[in-house]
Amino acid sequence: MKNKKMIDILQSKNIVIPLYLYRLYNKMNIKLEEFIFLMYLYNQGNKILFDLGEIENDLGLDVKSVMSIIDRLTSNKLIRLDVVKNDKNVSEEYISLDDFYQKISLLIMEDINNKDNDNDEIFTTIEKEFARTLSPIEYEIVKAWLESGISEELIKEALKEATFNGVSNLRYIDKILYEWGKKGIKNKEDVEKNRNNKKINKDEKLEVFEYNWLDDDE
Repeated sequence: MKNKKMIDILQSKNIVIPLYLYRLYNKMNIKLEEFIFLMYLYNQGNKILFDLGEIENDLGLDVKSVMSIIDRLTSNKLIRLDVVKNDKNVSEEYISLDDFYQKISLLIMEDINNKDNDNDEIFTTIEKEFARTLSPIEYEIVKAWLESGISEELIKEALKEATFNGVSNLRYIDKILYEWGKKGIKNKEDVEKNRNNKKINKDEKLEVFEYNWLDDDE
């Protein structure tokens, strides 16, 4: 019942869960309710003022449930409670996610070290094009593309498109892949067809625009 309640919260609240965090959920050895609670905190920033009433109201949980989740996450070294004095020299308690980010970074690096050699080429290609090493988060983004069924061929085409437009970041490439996905573009041949169709449409528009009505015999 508690899991059902947390799922209802996830569906009703504006809580964003990055794909790479969802993929690492099972490796964190936590329950679903604890993961959702972490995502609630994650969406609010790195250090969150510990307002028990606000958390209760936002998540629809009672005090006992909230404190139980916080206790387990603290014990698992995923969050930390820090006491900080404000400008008025009054002590305030904050929830810090520093330990969570540290844990995620270690899991991502472990994942990278265990990745299949078959996928090495696409990472190398992107790094060569960007002229820098990809960050752990960027590795996870590329892996998420591959695991969602996007081929290396299509990723390379999106990389070419981004480079042609003078942009060297994965967010731009992700947007290209998303737009291509909506159009049903799945491989290099589809990309070429799409480019040709754009060129034809552009030429047709230019032709209509440049039509000289003064030479019309009628």
